[in-house]
Amino acid sequence: MTETLDIQQYLTEGVEAIVKDAVRATLRDPKESLFMARFAAASKRASRRRAENESGGLHVPAYLIASITSSCNLHCAGCYSRANHATADCAPVRQLSAEQWQNIFREAEELGISFILLAGGEPMLRRDVLEAAGQMPSILFPIFTNGSFLDERYVSLFDQSRNLIPVMSIEGGREATDLRRGAGVYDRLIANMETLRDRGLLFGCSVTVTTENLEEVLSDTFIDTLASRGCKAVFYIEFVPVTEEARHLAPGDAERECIREGIDRLRRERGEMVFVSFPGDEKSSGGCLAAGRGFFHINSHGGAEPCPFSPYSDINAAETSLREALQSRLFVSLREGGHLLEDHAGGCVLYEKRELVAQLAKAQKADGHDEG
Repeated sequence: MTETLDIQQYLTEGVEAIVKDAVRATLRDPKESLFMARFAAASKRASRRRAENESGGLHVPAYLIASITSSCNLHCAGCYSRANHATADCAPVRQLSAEQWQNIFREAEELGISFILLAGGEPMLRRDVLEAAGQMPSILFPIFTNGSFLDERYVSLFDQSRNLIPVMSIEGGREATDLRRGAGVYDRLIANMETLRDRGLLFGCSVTVTTENLEEVLSDTFIDTLASRGCKAVFYIEFVPVTEEARHLAPGDAERECIREGIDRLRRERGEMVFVSFPGDEKSSGGCLAAGRGFFHINSHGGAEPCPFSPYSDINAAETSLREALQSRLFVSLREGGHLLEDHAGGCVLYEKRELVAQLAKAQKADGHDEG
C-alpha cells in the first residue's frame, strides 16, 4: 500500500478542528473561553514549529501520550495496561520524577506538540506531575482518569490551571460502567461531573467502545446524561484486545462504520460538545498513526513506544530527547517499512504485529540501544 496522504496537513487540520470546536463549546463560560482562545493562538504557533521541523526533515506529531505512573487502584476488566504488565499493584520501579516529566513537556512544547494526553495507571496518583503540567499553558493536557481521586485540592488545581482537563472513564450507564470498573464507580463519576459543572470547570469523558456497548454510548440518552452534568468533550476509544479471549469485543469494519456515522451525527447535532475518535477511521488517515506518525507514547520510566497498545521500546526519552526518540530505529522501521499502513482484522494493527514489533525492538537493542 502506498501512502499518498499529506499526513502533516491532515493532522494540522485535525488539531485546528478540535480547537475550534473547543472554543465554541466554552463560549458561555468567559474564563474558560478566554483560556481556549489563548490556547488556539498557541496551537497555531505550535503548528508553525511542526511545519519548520518538517521542512528540516523531522516529522513531529501534534499528540503525545504520556503514561506518568504504573500504579492504579482499580482492576478494570480488559485493561490493556495490566495485560501488558505496564500497570501493577506493587510500588513503581524506575518511575520518572516530576522534574524529568517537566523536561519532557518543555521539549514537547519546543518541538510543536500541542496535546499531551496524561494516562497511567491512574495519573491522578501523580499530583506532582500534574502540577508541573499545569505550568505549561501552551499545551493542553487531557488527564485520562478513573475519577477516584477527585477532591477539593484537585478541583482547585484545575481551576488555577485551565490547561489540565480531567477526562473521566465511563462505559455507558451504571450497569456497564460498574461491570467493568467496579461497584459504585458510576455514581462516583456522576458526582464528580456535578462538582466540576458547579465550579464552572471544563471536563470530558472517555468511553471505551466495544461491540457490546456501541449502541448505548452513541445514543442520545447517554449523551444527554453527560451533557446535563456539564460534560463538554467525549473521547471515543475503540477497544483493543490484548488477549485472544477479548478479540470479539473489538469493533470490526461494520462497527467502525457505525462509530463513524454516530460521531458524525453527534458533531452535527450537538455543537455544544466536542467529540474525538481514537484511532478513528485509519483509512482516511492513510493507516495507523502510531510510532510518531500522528502520535507516540512515553511510558512511566521514559521508554518511547509506538503506542500504549504496543509496549516496545529501543530508546529512553528521559536519557536522550524527544527529538531522538522520534527518530529511533524502531519508529523509523515501523514507518518506513509500511507496517502502519497495512490492513488488519480489527482492534490494532500493531497488536496483530506484536511479534514483529518485539523483534524489531530487540534487534535495535542488540545494535547498541538501551531498551526503555
